[in-house]
Amino acid sequence: MTQIPKTMRALVAYSANDYRLETAWPVPECGTDDILIKTEGCGICAGDLKCRHGAAMFWGDEVQPAWVEPPFVPGHEFIGVVAAVGAHVTGVAVGDRVTADQIVPCGECRFCKDGHYWMCQRHHIFGFFEDCCGGMAEYVRLPKGAVVHRVPKELPLERALLIEPYACSKHCVDRAQIGCEDVVVLSGAGTLGLGMLTYAKMRHPAKLIVLDMRPERLEKAKEFGADLVWNPAEMDVVAAILELTDGYGCDVYIEATGHPSSVVQGMQMIRKLGRFVEFSVFGAPATLDWSIIGDRKELDVLGAHLSPYCYPFVIEHIADGSLATEGVVSAIFPLERWAEAFEAAAGAHGELKVALRF
Repeated sequence: MTQIPKTMRALVAYSANDYRLETAWPVPECGTDDILIKTEGCGICAGDLKCRHGAAMFWGDEVQPAWVEPPFVPGHEFIGVVAAVGAHVTGVAVGDRVTADQIVPCGECRFCKDGHYWMCQRHHIFGFFEDCCGGMAEYVRLPKGAVVHRVPKELPLERALLIEPYACSKHCVDRAQIGCEDVVVLSGAGTLGLGMLTYAKMRHPAKLIVLDMRPERLEKAKEFGADLVWNPAEMDVVAAILELTDGYGCDVYIEATGHPSSVVQGMQMIRKLGRFVEFSVFGAPATLDWSIIGDRKELDVLGAHLSPYCYPFVIEHIADGSLATEGVVSAIFPLERWAEAFEAAAGAHGELKVALRF
């Protein structure tokens, strides 16, 4: 068995303005109920970027308390190989390739006990807490309660890195309850939007329309099976949807951009009694005439958070190719170039999913 070192390389967040690459950070101890994995790679999520840029939902402000507990190692989109298992651990062995749900449910709160573990009241997610560090390090400790999944060893890293985001995408689309007669509009063709698109195609909607402001992303959406791809900067997409649907509007609108204008746009183009699914994390408040939701259209407005019970399906169908992944992971950086990777993940160079490799 390979000797596990005492220290490792790790990106550590001490505050919003203080992220450091440590070269001698302690390797987590593997307790009796823990699993220790040697990290292969870790994707950079929009949440990681917003945390890095000091968003109040992470670090708090005059309205809300801080959620994160530094110092912590960021990253919840990780994959790795089991390096050690605790004496009480069963079902996982050294050498297994694994990933884990983003959240580590407490198992004791009302949400965990009734099966809604992804809404755990404690809400510890990998990569934001000192006692629940993430995957931007050479080793990650999966504590007791972590929801662990095996990953095929032959699955290329570039595809395996999409398991977590595509699992989130699946949960969002499941919330939309898409049927074969539905006209569906998906706003946003980033990594998560593309994951939603390739899974939504399995639901065989009558029409699947993807909106995005970037032509290269619309091209990728077309490649992944969108029936129509529209750029709201170049056309009146609300008028186009009304024309397509005899003036009624789309049946389902999925918001995956995180921009307030996409919310207003969706409320304008969705039909009466339609389903609006909000997925994104916003950088600014979205202002809306709420009478649209009730008095004018009687809409079902749904949220989507994390990826409960989605990993096994996503792992199977990424592996067999039925979920499209080609070209979504567009850049992989070594940990030493983490700052450059974060810049690329923010869209400075037109990248989709950016990841770190170990």
